[in-house]
Amino acid sequence: MQARDVMTSPVITAKPTDRVTDVARLLLEKRISALPVLNDDGDLVGIISEGDLLHRVESGTERRRSWLLSALTDSDTLAAEYVKSHGATVADLMRRSVVTAPPDTPLHEIAALLEKHGVKRIPIVENGRLIGIVSRANLIQAVARASASLDIPQTDSAIRESVLARLNAQPWANSWRINVTVDNGIVDLWGITNAETERHALRVVAETTPGVRGVNDHLIREPIGGSA
Repeated sequence: MQARDVMTSPVITAKPTDRVTDVARLLLEKRISALPVLNDDGDLVGIISEGDLLHRVESGTERRRSWLLSALTDSDTLAAEYVKSHGATVADLMRRSVVTAPPDTPLHEIAALLEKHGVKRIPIVENGRLIGIVSRANLIQAVARASASLDIPQTDSAIRESVLARLNAQPWANSWRINVTVDNGIVDLWGITNAETERHALRVVAETTPGVRGVNDHLIREPIGGSA
């Protein structure tokens, strides 16, 4: 699956000149956690999220330091924190460095970007224009949809072919040592594994194959090097 398959579109956005209080109301009203920020030309120039509103003077949660700690903190940091807690417009609070991706980005790459940059959402941009956004929630929705497909009926022969194909595609699986039989959607795993982690992974391969109703594990564990 690609970003275009799960992204939220169209996207609710903000402008740099929007008031912070108005953005806070919009986040609550739409039950969303962030807004991409577009300038008058439609260019993505930043993003503002609920995290940017945590330390605000309106709620009394602005950062506070002791006199000594303030004296030890450089003036640029103190000034930036003041703008963050007292600024009136989106431009004062938004993060200008935004990680984006094109719509044909595979979901595993989207997940890697979320993890690498420590963000909760990736704006999707095509030809310089924002066309959608993929959040962690969108990835969870993809998982839910995929799990529903596991219930689709399949013939026993089709299930066996699918399990074997998936095993052959895994670099960790010694598939030549594994046999698979299927009866009425119940998969039986036979053969030898080198470790408990491999055994667990083999079960996961079988259990997550569409049409499988259950898995019986007859695998024998034999450590690398054989038995003593």
